[in-house]
Order: sequence, then structure tokens, then C-alpha cells
Amino acid sequence: MDQNKYPIQRGRKICVSIAGENTADALEKAQNAAATADVLEIRLDSLANCSPAPFLDALDTPLLFTNRPEWEGGNFKGEEEERISLLEEAVQAGASYIDIELRTMPSLRDKLIQSAADRTQSIVSWHDFDTTPANLELFTIIRQMQESGADIGKLVTTAHTFQDVLHVLSLQIEAAELDFPLIAFCMGKQGMISRVATLGLGGFMTYASPDGGQATAPGQLPAGKLRAILKDLDHGN
Repeated sequence: MDQNKYPIQRGRKICVSIAGENTADALEKAQNAAATADVLEIRLDSLANCSPAPFLDALDTPLLFTNRPEWEGGNFKGEEEERISLLEEAVQAGASYIDIELRTMPSLRDKLIQSAADRTQSIVSWHDFDTTPANLELFTIIRQMQESGADIGKLVTTAHTFQDVLHVLSLQIEAAELDFPLIAFCMGKQGMISRVATLGLGGFMTYASPDGGQATAPGQLPAGKLRAILKDLDHGN
């Protein structure tokens, strides 16, 4: 399906993350999850002999392709050039979004972002699977994301206290001042509330697991449950 770049729409998007043992498995999960998703994230790093093409051919839902390396909590173990080439393949095939880590080698990261310009929206991401750094460090990371030339930033930490959650949610103030679309929430049990709250505070998107399926990060809510919570909040007094 043609998913050529369209103007960035700020709003309450739910991205359902799809991981599978192989393309057929992941494609079936994606087709089942499409009804609850505004965006489907295809985790290429979970697949053997992966290619973006079958997903783009079969699905109408906007697709985000992620190929997360081991050094940022993913499963890809190969060379960086090979990892990035699969994301470049997704760009050339017309994906709506690609995710590239801020800590990727700058020459490879910047080349991919430039290739995606005017075609595919690039999300530059940063994750901390252990803690939530101080606000000054987080502000610096957001500025680095914007300076990279990416369309959207994604900053995700691990929460151990409610203060961690508040620190990360408050990053939307900084993002608004920079006029930079930002995905920001916390992983873990303490951070679950942030996956909902971020959408009401200006967050570009949040992530969920398929209903009855495998989560790709700690604290992900099933998409149907997350959508029901948002609906209840919309109709609350």
C-alpha cells in the first residue's frame, strides 16, 4: 500500500506494536490488530529473514518500521549497515514512519533521516530501561532529537516513582516550546498511567500491545483496553 508522507497530525494516536517469529506470524497479528490501531509498529528485529514489503502490500493502516538493536533493548544482532538498510528499504517502499535511535552512529542516522525527508516521517528515539534521568539530561536529549532533523521525537524511560512519571510527562512543555512533536512516557508498572496521560498532555502517540498478544515493552496496555479507557475519559463528567 502507498503510505507516502503526509503532514504531521498532532492528536491521540495509538500505535500497536507487532512482533512475531516470522513474517507470516507478524502479518497475521498485524491484520488482527488493525481495527484497534491508528498506527501499526512492525518490529523487524523480531523477525527472521524480514522485509517491509509484505506488510506494505497487505495492510492499509499506517505502518511504522522499527529495527531495534540489542544495545537499545531490541533483538537485532547484525551489523549496523545491515540494520539501517532494512529501514531504508521501508522508506523506499513507502512506509508512513521509521524509527531510528538517537544513539545510532550519526553518519548512518543522519543519512536515513535525510533519505526519509518528504517521503516518510522519521521518529528518532531514546530509551532508558533502568531509570529516569534528571530533567536537564532529558531536555538535552530532546534538543538533540530536534537537531537531528527528525520529524518526531520518542523519549521513553523506566519509572520507579510517581516523580519519574511527572518528570517525563512534563517534557511536553519543552517540546511545545520547541514546536517539536514528542512521544514521551514511562515503562514499567509505575509508568503505565503515563501511557494514557501522555495523550491528554500533547503527546504525539502512545504504544500498546495487541489484544491478547505479546507486549514488546514493560507496562504496555492491550490496545482495546487502552482505547476503552480513553473513551471513558472522553465521556466523563
